[in-house]
Amino acid sequence: MSGETRPASREPLIALVVARAENGAIGIGGELPWRLSTDLKQFRKVTLGKPIIMGRRTFQSLPRVLDHRLNIVLSRDPGLVAPGAIVVGSLEEGLAHARRAAKEAGVDEIMVIGGDELFRAIMPLAKRIYLTEVHATPDADTWFKDFNLKDWRELSRERYEPGPNDKFPFSFVLLERA
Repeated sequence: MSGETRPASREPLIALVVARAENGAIGIGGELPWRLSTDLKQFRKVTLGKPIIMGRRTFQSLPRVLDHRLNIVLSRDPGLVAPGAIVVGSLEEGLAHARRAAKEAGVDEIMVIGGDELFRAIMPLAKRIYLTEVHATPDADTWFKDFNLKDWRELSRERYEPGPNDKFPFSFVLLERA
């Protein structure tokens, strides 16, 4: 499930990359509410080489800056230090950096990886969602519920049973705005 090749003259698509449980859960205590090694590998494959935009809490939940991707961190804290990443104070500023980076890298997508506030803010501009549907209903304190599936067309779906390092069954779903 990778992005299509687009002419360099066109703006890159804004794509969300989100793993979401059946109850809308995406996080608890600053972490994912599950362990899905297969999903982490898919996340890397889908985002590699592309600019990624994330909120401060998402950035702080990562073990390190994500390699081979421009990491753009959106934060209201002008003093935030994020070695290896670009810190921006507005979504517009983050998108400007991402668009330049996408053009320089010759890629067709800007990847938005969370969290919930950023997903809500960017949703009107998003054209694609790489959705991992986690077939479970875990406890959570962070949710991704504010999108209407009727606004999206399902392009592909692949269901997986849990592998050796996966806690739950899941499906990789590619959605494009209808």
